[in-house]
Formats: sequence, structure tokens, C-alpha cells
Amino acid sequence: MSKKIASDIPSYNALQKGEFKDICESLELLFDTNLPKAESKIWHGHPVWFINGNPIVGYSKLKDSVRMLFWSGQSFDEPGLSPEGSFKAAEKRYTSMDQVDTNEIRNWLTKAQIIQWDYKNIVKRRGKLKRLA
Repeated sequence: MSKKIASDIPSYNALQKGEFKDICESLELLFDTNLPKAESKIWHGHPVWFINGNPIVGYSKLKDSVRMLFWSGQSFDEPGLSPEGSFKAAEKRYTSMDQVDTNEIRNWLTKAQIIQWDYKNIVKRRGKLKRLA
């Protein structure tokens, strides 16, 4: 049995089931509405929004939740996000729609446009991050 792969964000969301699909669609709408200058696409198999080629935010369906990831989220100095990985990323996981706080997410999206680390050039800088904004 082959695994279905989405070519665009609506296709990715359509592959999800039940409340996870609702969460993904809600996040897509919030990101599109609040990041009007961002480009969005499937990147490494998951929906991601970019500003000037730099990844800002995305989400992915995990086994038991939907993970929203802010690439520069550890620098937001905001409660509610958990550090993820060895760089500056931070995440929030959702298991039901009632956990999706649109005001909280809008606040983080505002911070994401102001506070950015240069992930686009991380390879060129040999794994070193530089703050952009």
C-alpha cells in the first residue's frame, strides 16, 4: 500500500481525518489571513509559510496531534510554545479544535513577522543562525 503524498496545502488537509482535518484547515486560514506577504507550499512533506524564502511557520499531522511549528518561536518570549530541536524553533500541539486559540496564534504570527532567524542561509553559514529582525 503506497502512502498518499500531497502536492498542495488543500490536498494535505484533505488527507487528514476528523478533527485533525479541522485543525489543519483552521491553521491554514489563520496563516493565510495573518501572513498576507508570505508564500505557502508543501515543504519536506508539510505545509510551511515563508517570508522572503525564510520558513516562518508550518504544521504537520503527527500520530496523535497536529504540531504547529514556528521556526523562530523560542525568541518570541511568549508563553504557550515549547522549544523544539537544537535551533530557535518552538511548537504547540493540538489534539482538538477547542485547543486552537485564534487570538494566541494571531499574536504569535505577529511576532513571527517581527522576529526572524535566517534559516534560509543556515547551510551556507555552516549551521550558524543569524537574526534577521
